[in-house]
Amino acid sequence: MKVVESHFVMVLEIVGWKITDLARETEGIKMAPKVTTELLRKLRQVMKTSGLVPEPIQAYIVPSGDAHQSEYIAPCDCRREFISGFDGSAGTAIITEQSAALWTDGRYFLQAAQQMDSNWTLMKMGLKETPSQEDWLVSILPEGSKVGVDPFIIPADQWKSMSNALKNAGHFLIPVQGNLIDTIWTDRPQRTCCSLMTLGSKYTGLSWKEKITILRSKMSERKVPWLVVTSLDEVAWLFNLRGSDIEYNPLFFAYSIIGLDTIRLFINGERMNDSAVREHLLLDSTPAAEFKIQVEPYESVLQVLQAICANLAPKEKVWISDKASYALTEAIPKMHRYVTAYTPICIAKAVKNSTEIEGMRRAHVKDAAALCELFNWLEKEVPKGTVTEISASDKAEEFRSQQEDFVELSFPTISSTGPNGAIIHYQPVPETNRPLSVNEIFLLDSGAQYKDGTTDVTRTMHFGTPTAFERECFTYVLKGHIAVSAAVFPNGTKGHLLDSFARAALWEAGLDYLHGTGHGVGSFLNVHEGPCGISYKTFADEPLEAGMIVSDEPGYYEDGSFGIRLENVVLVIPAKTKHNFRDRGSLTFEPLTLVPVQTKMINVHLLTQKEVDWVNDYHKKCREVTGAELERQGRLEALQWLIRETQPISKQN
Repeated sequence: MKVVESHFVMVLEIVGWKITDLARETEGIKMAPKVTTELLRKLRQVMKTSGLVPEPIQAYIVPSGDAHQSEYIAPCDCRREFISGFDGSAGTAIITEQSAALWTDGRYFLQAAQQMDSNWTLMKMGLKETPSQEDWLVSILPEGSKVGVDPFIIPADQWKSMSNALKNAGHFLIPVQGNLIDTIWTDRPQRTCCSLMTLGSKYTGLSWKEKITILRSKMSERKVPWLVVTSLDEVAWLFNLRGSDIEYNPLFFAYSIIGLDTIRLFINGERMNDSAVREHLLLDSTPAAEFKIQVEPYESVLQVLQAICANLAPKEKVWISDKASYALTEAIPKMHRYVTAYTPICIAKAVKNSTEIEGMRRAHVKDAAALCELFNWLEKEVPKGTVTEISASDKAEEFRSQQEDFVELSFPTISSTGPNGAIIHYQPVPETNRPLSVNEIFLLDSGAQYKDGTTDVTRTMHFGTPTAFERECFTYVLKGHIAVSAAVFPNGTKGHLLDSFARAALWEAGLDYLHGTGHGVGSFLNVHEGPCGISYKTFADEPLEAGMIVSDEPGYYEDGSFGIRLENVVLVIPAKTKHNFRDRGSLTFEPLTLVPVQTKMINVHLLTQKEVDWVNDYHKKCREVTGAELERQGRLEALQWLIRETQPISKQN
């Protein structure tokens, strides 16, 4: 999905909504962006006079995330969308006394341009002519300006880099105690507080007590008696709990502070009165003292952390990720701060245990069965002219919902045909909803949350006769997909070193795509998960390890015409090689996604024999594994479709 520079995302992995200007002209659609003139006037007023700032500020930063630096956020935290109109998952807005600008990456250039009015300047990240946020502020602010930001919303590492850049130019980054957007957002939604789900060892492989024990051993190795857990997926994974406070993500709002002999969980709501949750967390029993959980109000985490820090011995440290908020990081005195890019929970969560791996395999087989049903249905219905992007998306969810342990989708379905497919993170809405036809490429990027795993798969199909250029581009993308999937690389390799494998065939033809190639995927958790990924950006990704699960999703997008993307979720596994340089060992990938690639879209003559063999071997596995599941479920028509779609290809044809 939703290619991401994760959370990377991780984590890492993950979503745009509108269509291109050219497509609008073609279809006669007129979609007005959000009018922000009055909102910006009100915000600039509170920047001058609000009691939240001791003196006027000359600029205000509105990041995308929430207090947990989440990629997907609850409606109450969509502050950047409220002030700018842009609702993609990644971007930062900055408002000054005279200007307003928004930075986002290549996934969202088209979308942001249409969703923002003339008050805003779009800053296209990754293009050499686009200034960084710091450079832009330095270039337009008067000397000695103050730049404000909510300290709970900005990660500590971003605070540090921006503060240093502004300070060197004679400006100041200051924390605003309270969010200025909230003061003008009169109908801001309430924070969600939904019931919790407990997960047993059937799904997790380890009890939460075992996870705490392993975590404490990591803390003891570093001689760090305290760990602050701020990421929502880390809290959920650690305690084997899931929630639904944020759509598409089985998460709940909480923090935790783990000591060598204490556990504090900061969480609100009646949900903690649920008998299953209380039994799961041993709240009504008398466990060993080191496993007794103290439940505290969600809002009290800052005060409790400050109290813990006030009682630390001189050499004691508190472990916190540099992705945690500046507010919580700053609550820890520098002499007591132990900051790393990722917590040990993040690493442990990324390297799936055998139970989680088997669960992910099961989830992907069920998901493949649902998609075979969908594509069989589409092949019959599209020629009738009755299927639209929205109805295709709804049908995909319907088939998935029939599978065992289905919970919800893992992200908003990207169902796009023709020019809409060129918008990398498109989601159909009534104003843009196009009918599927036999004359256009259809791109479906979709996934689901099952209790035993999270799925994310993209297939690009044509229900008529693709053009030679469409087949050529599709084949270049397929070659890149195969190059990553079949790659063999030494232990210790970081994902960004594999990114060019996916682009080589496209580059040779003078083509490319403006997103990363892969993101980590959680186990019934975030569809975008750190700390690993495959990207052209050399961010601080961790080396790939056996047991990590990532996506492999190169693409190509012809603005105003079509989009192509092929995505499998793959498992990092040990590889057998002829030699073993310095006893390093090697790794490769095993596809977990088992959905056919449409062979009519392939120009076989552009493939090497090795690539042809890969396609045939992959389709053989799809036919055997997914076919057996379709037969078990009695979905015989979809099974026949699968058999037809997985017939071997040959360069002789």
